[in-house]
Amino acid sequence: MADAGLPVRAFFTGRHTGASTAPYDSLNVALHVGDDPRAVAKNRDAVSSRAGGPVTFLTAEHGIRVRRVRAGDVAGVQPAADILVTTHPGIALAAIGADCVPLLLHDGATGAVAAAHIGRAGLWAGAVDAAVAALLDLRPAREPTRTISASIGPAICGRCYEVPADMRREVAERHPTATSTTRWGTPALDIPKAVETRLTEIGVGQIVRLRACTFEDPAYFSHRRDGVTGRQCGVVVCGVSLP
Repeated sequence: MADAGLPVRAFFTGRHTGASTAPYDSLNVALHVGDDPRAVAKNRDAVSSRAGGPVTFLTAEHGIRVRRVRAGDVAGVQPAADILVTTHPGIALAAIGADCVPLLLHDGATGAVAAAHIGRAGLWAGAVDAAVAALLDLRPAREPTRTISASIGPAICGRCYEVPADMRREVAERHPTATSTTRWGTPALDIPKAVETRLTEIGVGQIVRLRACTFEDPAYFSHRRDGVTGRQCGVVVCGVSLP
């Protein structure tokens, strides 16, 4: 597990040191990919142990839907959303993915945190803006966005995410820095770079980016590389400051 570099407890998981067997070996945290639910439960327990309490894992819809997680919400429920946000200390949020960008946010003005799943469709629809807006909506008064810090987790890079030329062109109309070319010379998209660019444009004060490529690095799950496989996650805990 890799530290996310935020002012609160936040980290990104990889694929090792879990209970699942091939092709989900071994720290798969997703229930929807065909893995043994008992193994997934053990893996989620390990992630919860690192977080310091139960984790709410989102169920991605590849859009911009936001769900607020409150104290007293039923444990174990997986909200259908691409962005989870909370202001309640001790609540841990997780964004699941295998190639898409896990984005973790912390607002120094309120202590609120958010976890977002951002793929090509979500980026195009405005998921980065929606995640930041979800934090701004929790403020009693307007504060500058520079008090927000962000961490961009491991995702497929622009050298590996091959797409049709018309798809690259469509995304580039809204996010020019997403334009890329694969190592073998075909059209590609760089979603992590586009996320970082958009956060900068919005005025987010601190941006940390873990540059590991899920397609290139066997330490991570990659749907593009392996097809049937597991999922890792990014986790952020509200109100739990680093020592």
